[in-house]
Amino acid sequence: MARFYQKSPFFKAYSMASACIGLIGAASLFTLLGTEQKDVPAPAKTPIEEAKTFQLEPGFKIQLVAAEPMVQAPVVVTFDEDGRLWVVEMRGFMPTIDGEGEDKPVGRISVLEDTNGDGTMDRSTVFLDNLIMPRAIAPVKGGALVAANNSLWLAEDKDGNLKAESKLLLDSTYARNGLPEHTDNGLLRNSDNWYYNAKSRLRYRLADGKWLRDSTEFRGQWGMTHDDEGRLYYNYNWSQLHGDLVPPNYLSRNKNHTPTTGIDHGFTLDRRVYPIRPNPAVNRGYIPGTLDASGRLLEFTAACSPTVLRGGVFPQEYRGNVFVCEPSGNLIKRNVVEKNGFMVSARDPHPGKEFLASTDERFRPVALTVGPDGVLYVADMYRGLIQHGAYVTPYLREQTLARKLMQPVNRGRIWRIVPTDWKPSKPKKRSTASTAELVALLSHPDGWQRDMAQRLLVERRDAQSIPLVRELALNGTNALGRFHALWTLEGLNAGSSEVLFTLLAEQNSLLSATALRLLEPFAQQSPAVRTRLQQVILSQWDKVTPEQALQMALSAYVLEPNAAQQLLAGLAERYCSFPLMRDAVMSSLYNREYVFLTSLLKSPQWQAQHPDKEILLEMLTTAVVKKHDVKEMSALLNLLDVDRASFGWHRKVILTALSIQGKNRRLKPLPLAEAPALFSRTDWEPQQKTRLQTVSALFEWPGHAAQAANVQQSLLNEEQQQQFALGRQHYLTTCAGCHGSDGAGLSRFGPPLIESSWVLGDEKRLALIVLHGMEGPVEVAGKQYDVPDILPVMPSHSTMDDGAITAILMYIRNEWGNNAGPVSKGLVGKTRHTSQGRVVPWTAQELNRYLANTK
Repeated sequence: MARFYQKSPFFKAYSMASACIGLIGAASLFTLLGTEQKDVPAPAKTPIEEAKTFQLEPGFKIQLVAAEPMVQAPVVVTFDEDGRLWVVEMRGFMPTIDGEGEDKPVGRISVLEDTNGDGTMDRSTVFLDNLIMPRAIAPVKGGALVAANNSLWLAEDKDGNLKAESKLLLDSTYARNGLPEHTDNGLLRNSDNWYYNAKSRLRYRLADGKWLRDSTEFRGQWGMTHDDEGRLYYNYNWSQLHGDLVPPNYLSRNKNHTPTTGIDHGFTLDRRVYPIRPNPAVNRGYIPGTLDASGRLLEFTAACSPTVLRGGVFPQEYRGNVFVCEPSGNLIKRNVVEKNGFMVSARDPHPGKEFLASTDERFRPVALTVGPDGVLYVADMYRGLIQHGAYVTPYLREQTLARKLMQPVNRGRIWRIVPTDWKPSKPKKRSTASTAELVALLSHPDGWQRDMAQRLLVERRDAQSIPLVRELALNGTNALGRFHALWTLEGLNAGSSEVLFTLLAEQNSLLSATALRLLEPFAQQSPAVRTRLQQVILSQWDKVTPEQALQMALSAYVLEPNAAQQLLAGLAERYCSFPLMRDAVMSSLYNREYVFLTSLLKSPQWQAQHPDKEILLEMLTTAVVKKHDVKEMSALLNLLDVDRASFGWHRKVILTALSIQGKNRRLKPLPLAEAPALFSRTDWEPQQKTRLQTVSALFEWPGHAAQAANVQQSLLNEEQQQQFALGRQHYLTTCAGCHGSDGAGLSRFGPPLIESSWVLGDEKRLALIVLHGMEGPVEVAGKQYDVPDILPVMPSHSTMDDGAITAILMYIRNEWGNNAGPVSKGLVGKTRHTSQGRVVPWTAQELNRYLANTK
């Protein structure tokens, strides 16, 4: 057995699947699929032959831009300021079925040029070669940032001949491992002048001649893009479109709070794909439900390189659309993005038919980019096997060898998708544009042109550009041009608080929110600016749009504590039903959670009980626990030490939050001089008494050992208790709106989870419900639930990652008296893989039947 698939994470799953259905080898699985795909030929085609295999949305045509030998194994494409196409060629990827020779320095970066303007690349220059598995490129002044061999380099072209004469190592720890499917990539320059990466927590920028490295939130898997407002989009092989609802690095500021929204938000639950040919050579094709009866892929398995079309020559209805590659299905999907306040969602405009699909099994679109001409470019790796050897299942190995898909390698094509009446033209050289011309380009209708103008102005650092850019920011007629002008000033260190205060009053939400965001460093440095800012905000917060209100919540941390508290209390009251606003409020309360909590307890607006208010109050209590201040924790205990008549909903929420954290063994017990009186009282209700016993594990005092006091630790170990506590946070955001913060269910929303066999029973069945959703009727504890007593459908939560779902399962199976014990490690990931193809919610009967047939 080959060295790669012996270690494959899917080898065990494949073996188990084969055993369960009584199969001996991979070959027998072709019959299981209902098709005889083993001997279907898929010979390599010439570019001309491949072009005939495409099916494209009406109104468009596809054109060849470059092909082998000019370009080989392209995995990333991007354009520079002069319209030249830079290509990352991963020529070392899987030379053989066992990946032998992958560590050889055969990768390269090439620059392609169209010298006569006919639309076809006719000149190729190798900018940098002898690279080991290069994966990302970003042209910059004097050369390019290059990610290769797990490191980040600045490759310098000192004489302008498009060949790198030297390499400067910027970061030897850029990537964590060498596996191309699961390591850092991207180098996307966003509107805020930072370069962001997928599968990474790192970002970079050039400041005062030095490259800076900074940490940021983890995002995505392969490829990254942004929209006109600087919102980042990315994805995972199993979930086609995720992104950020807030600017980077806001929600991660409060170390006492774990946000569950805002970053890595799933923009669509739609996982369906519609290939126009059978796709038997997919890694998990052996799993029933991965392919339909004709052998076609049912859902995304290799989603990558999302790309926003920001203007250009496409029809208006395509502006802001996000295109996503699915190389395993030989297709590209189009998503229409819709915005509602500060929320974003996406949908397939034509379910059943893709934007681009091919009948050529070797068409492998792995990267997209929009060019300076405003059209969409496709990097086609063009090969039979695109799965990396570390993850090749025995099934895919058999497919690849039997159908001769391994060779040839190191072919590749670059395609261009254009409107049918589009004509190519010679690219314009922006490198020689005057400063005034670049400032004018900041208002160009095409996003590529605006981005490039901003980059060049920031890199030039021409002082004469500052008044021109400032004038555009203040008096321009194009909102997006003014937006780019603000960030250009930021990149030039030429921002002005006066300019920003002027724009703070703008009706356009993007401009006013950006101005507020950029005012933060001024407010931190100047008491006068801070005072003026809080006066403006406090006079406006109840009259602004949701987008502006969200930025106010995020920026409140720079205000004086009293002003911030007043603002956040108002925003929390008005927008408490939105999980994103709750997380935004929490992000600005670092180490001030206790004061805010006690102010809410006294507020007239917070006396009436409401589930959303319970959630925020519990988040605040949890943050106080994590802050781990003995005075604040003792004060919380004093709040609980009241008679039964005074023990209202506020105190019940605080007690619940404390007891959840009392099960977290990683929290060091706080020392108290003596036993708090509330622990010795005898008038507690049974549930309260149980919770208090767990709370006592947070403290130590003479005669009391914390671990001995925690009596509900036996079923979950330390790691599982950590997951349990995290699961509560995810539960509050994702599930409590229907099932209640106490798991008792909410009328007209969701059934109870307490003593529910659906929760306490088969853990795989529970994982399937969370992954795919469920529709009624459903029986819980002997009672039948159906509309109108509950909603007709519990939605899928498939965009959540395996860790978050595992934490939720761990929590609900071991809370409210439920005592089902730990969730099996790897359960959610395995269940996700083995239930691929399920794209509608389960009914109770279907789910039980499915489980019976797969045991």
